[in-house]
Amino acid sequence: MDRRQFLVGTAALAGSGLMGPVRAQAGTEISFFYPVAVGGPITKIIDGYAADFQKANPDVKVQPIYAGTYQETIVKALTAHKSGTPPVTSVLLSTDMFTLIDEDAIVPIDQFVKTDDDKKWLQGFFPGFMLNSQTGGQTWGVPFQRSTIVLYWNKEAFKEAGLDPETPPKTWQEQVAFAEKLTKRDASGNVTQWGIQIPSSGFPYWLFQALATQAGAVLMNQEGNQTYFDKPEVIEALQYWVDLSNKYKVQPPGIVEWGTTPKDFFERKVAMMWTTTGNLTNVRTNAKFPFGVAMLPAGKQPGSPTGGGNFYISKKATPEQQQAAFKLIKFMTTPERAAQWSIDTGYVAVSPAAYQTPAMQKYVSEFPPAAVARDQLQYAVAELSTHENQRVTKALNDNLQAALTGTKPPVQAMKDAQAEAERILRAYR
Repeated sequence: MDRRQFLVGTAALAGSGLMGPVRAQAGTEISFFYPVAVGGPITKIIDGYAADFQKANPDVKVQPIYAGTYQETIVKALTAHKSGTPPVTSVLLSTDMFTLIDEDAIVPIDQFVKTDDDKKWLQGFFPGFMLNSQTGGQTWGVPFQRSTIVLYWNKEAFKEAGLDPETPPKTWQEQVAFAEKLTKRDASGNVTQWGIQIPSSGFPYWLFQALATQAGAVLMNQEGNQTYFDKPEVIEALQYWVDLSNKYKVQPPGIVEWGTTPKDFFERKVAMMWTTTGNLTNVRTNAKFPFGVAMLPAGKQPGSPTGGGNFYISKKATPEQQQAAFKLIKFMTTPERAAQWSIDTGYVAVSPAAYQTPAMQKYVSEFPPAAVARDQLQYAVAELSTHENQRVTKALNDNLQAALTGTKPPVQAMKDAQAEAERILRAYR
């Protein structure tokens, strides 16, 4: 299941404000924007959760609205907010937190946390996921479908290349050495199997942040008003990425597509790929060969950014709707439901307690790759998130792609990205 390549849902009306919060005859109605992922029966699962919640809470009607990609969903949610009729709750990127705060579109979750049970629930999430959910001493988002980047490898391809099929590369150097052995060329010198693919379309910043973290770099401060794109370690990370294609010739040149990388893996066009743990169920279903899943190889250190979506509650909803939304969010993130969601989708279950449930313990014992993303959380960092996040990440994405396509050297690309980010963020300091 591709983490952010989403099907447009059935609710084109969503952004028009025609489906905003309304009071139902029999109680409270809450509209719920949800971005729909490719590769699984996600809408059926969400509809099932909504139905289960309504059975337990007959006075609340939940209306899931499948609003397109994450990018489309945030645009629709903010458009509806400005027109005065936003969805009561939405699943949006964890990195949208500063944008939603700046637009005065959401309320802190803390104000609904009253009982000891509420407090225990809020403290129960993995700390790594709370890095993109809290700022200024308040909690603004609740982790729901969260992920990290992991390495997938084809065990058959490893065997054919004379590599141990059970041992993935653990360092940057090993990753290159393995990829060189795994890259196959025909008699004319054309590549028939690439050693590795690190996607660079859609949101290259996310994949790049893993490399930067491994190089020992931090991309932004916690206040979201300063970036460090031109630091030597950041440039070193980009040089490594560019070298995979240009110097070592183990990765396709130019832009590597996010959406087709899993398909390339299934079709044996690539032997190792970096992609989201949210693709785990997709790979398990579609790979017709034994595969492995591992933490990303380390540079100076291991590391990956977290990713994925959080629940948020609209500021313009009525107090009754906000309270009902809080109840729904708590319901959707119980350990049992978080475990089942992870099993059904491949996303990381958002709390340690979810991994203690019988269903998850059975699943992990039968399918150990399901624990890799959880184990990598100890090395995880907050995904790149700043004020005016979409503009800042666009500046970084554009310059990463310029370096990968050879139109700018890595040093210049990162200096230009930093200059643009500085121009955008100066006003917030």
